[in-house]
Amino acid sequence: MFKSFTFGLILGLIAAAGLLYVVPVVDQVRERSIVSVKANGGNRETLHVNLPIDRILAGRADLQTPLPPGLEWPDDALLSGTQIELFKIRNANEKVIGVASRIVGGGEQPFIEWAIHMPARGTSYFVLADAANESGERTGNLRTGTREFSSLSGVVAERYIAEDTTTSDGVSGRLELTTSLVAQAEKVAPAEGDEL
Repeated sequence: MFKSFTFGLILGLIAAAGLLYVVPVVDQVRERSIVSVKANGGNRETLHVNLPIDRILAGRADLQTPLPPGLEWPDDALLSGTQIELFKIRNANEKVIGVASRIVGGGEQPFIEWAIHMPARGTSYFVLADAANESGERTGNLRTGTREFSSLSGVVAERYIAEDTTTSDGVSGRLELTTSLVAQAEKVAPAEGDEL
């Protein structure tokens, strides 16, 4: 009886492994990165959010129509002037390639933070200036990242581009992020006997 049970268990595991090999449970497709190479060797990439259709969550204390409807924002003095939004993030081909959060902090030290997560590539975290420049852009720096972004440094620019008319799918504008990233120089320890 025990031998039959063990044989059946092993045979079942082999059959399950074979089935999973033939019919994968998860088939994640990585979208091709649309990156242009800059003259200095850095990479430039433009990502965007179609508003309002790509907004997943929007919360702020004085927001009349939060998303999702009925969202109750905490009545806390610490969150005064703070706005949090979650978005689907798209590449230049209008393909959704990840999610992003945008936090706008008010108070005495206003700030804007973006965290962009692309499952196939990693997460990047940017901090931007609160005030926009003359052309309507906010700029900031890559503070840290994971996976392919962990060894990069660079800048990001955020700007809002309004559509002349609302499109048939409900897009009234886009929030565009343009990153310019370059690999950080690695410090190499001198070999034993080398002079500094």
